[in-house]
Amino acid sequence: MPQKFSELGSTLNRREWLNRIGGGLGGIALAELLGRETATQAAGILGGTHFAPKAKRVIYLFQSGAPSQLDLYDRKPLLVEKHGQQLPDSVRGGQRLTGMSANQSSIPLAGSPFQFAQHGQSGQWLSELLPEAAKVADELCVIRSMYTESINHGPGVTFMQSGSQIPGRPSIGAWLDYGLGSDNQNLPSFVVLITKNKGGQPLMSHLWGSGFLASQHQGVRFRPSADPILYLNNPAGVSPENRRAVLDGLRELHEHQFAGTPDAEINNRIANYEMAFAMQSSVPEVTDLAQEPQHIFDLYGSDAKDPGTFAANCLLARRLAERGVKFIQLYHQDWDHHGGLPGAITNECRQTDKPAAALIADLKQRGMLDETLVIWGGEFGRTNYCQGLMTANNFGRDHHPRCFSIWMAGGGIKPGTSYGETCEYGYNIVKDPVHIHDLHATMLHLLGIDHERLTYKFQGRRYRLTDVHGHVVDGILA
Repeated sequence: MPQKFSELGSTLNRREWLNRIGGGLGGIALAELLGRETATQAAGILGGTHFAPKAKRVIYLFQSGAPSQLDLYDRKPLLVEKHGQQLPDSVRGGQRLTGMSANQSSIPLAGSPFQFAQHGQSGQWLSELLPEAAKVADELCVIRSMYTESINHGPGVTFMQSGSQIPGRPSIGAWLDYGLGSDNQNLPSFVVLITKNKGGQPLMSHLWGSGFLASQHQGVRFRPSADPILYLNNPAGVSPENRRAVLDGLRELHEHQFAGTPDAEINNRIANYEMAFAMQSSVPEVTDLAQEPQHIFDLYGSDAKDPGTFAANCLLARRLAERGVKFIQLYHQDWDHHGGLPGAITNECRQTDKPAAALIADLKQRGMLDETLVIWGGEFGRTNYCQGLMTANNFGRDHHPRCFSIWMAGGGIKPGTSYGETCEYGYNIVKDPVHIHDLHATMLHLLGIDHERLTYKFQGRRYRLTDVHGHVVDGILA
């Protein structure tokens, strides 16, 4: 263990005495600063919400790769009727196409091969691929008029997660931790879960990073293994008591460093060490799904017993929400169906439909849905025409930023509703467009935050999650 400074030699010259006094004063200053920092972390930089929140937490089921809205949520009988005919120039309106379909000599319309039906008292239109979502249709608000400027996955996913197409901005969860702080002392307020063994577009850590905010606000990724968080557990032969002693020694060294260089990042370093120590007991408990009864596994599906699956992550998200985690981000990849769409999208729905619906039902039966905002969706939509070769039983869809669908539930959202409308070809929005900044503004509003007042000054200007845009979508609020 590092030697305490108080145990150094007793014979002091003038220089050593001044250093000792300086270190002591530095320690006092650090203790005071840490006290303020602890209070700030608990309440966030805002010191509370701007107004009464409808939601206390967010569970974001992000479907990376862009699911086809035309085969899941946005019913278009005209496309089925005109299947195989050319996309009219009047509908396309000169929009640029990606390099993957720009050189096609033919751009045939592709009607969905899947049947749609209305469900619940609300009459929500859903694809036959979503039989479990149909059971909770009256809890969902389906937004069919989302749009974005991004046409490629990297910028598109980054835009959805940070409000900017360029990496380097804070992610949604980081903004929330910075603004509102944490509701518990033993778990991070921002947790990331990724479905295991999935292909598709890569997911980079900047998607849950803190950007120019302090590092303590970044998301913490939980992995499906005996060590859910890398380097969290003690090495072999190191007891909790030894670990505590080492941390106490590190704190004392940091106090000494602060005396000479009062850098605020020292506080972040100490806070991160202390959180890691607390998580050594809290993380194994929350990730132990074996504590759940069999009827819960039946609700989420058999995959829920396999850590790292989407089903297991949905169940874990509920457990994290129960313990005060504020923002829980689930990523499920492999929705990028440029070819072989009918079989591929069926497979993805088989993995995700039941767990997502179960999460809604589980939160509701526990009285948590009203305070939990659940979001499902990808980074953009898919085209109404076929990319590549169309056959009798197979086709693909290209990227489409002009319109796509997501759904939201709980947390102050008007249940059993549809919002926005696309044209009969499913190519353009004709009613109530919702931009990504509008989605973010609405999300913050439900959490009690005025999106224009949660800012951070960096390199001479004030930044916010919604940049200089965004309006709360009043039409979807309960």
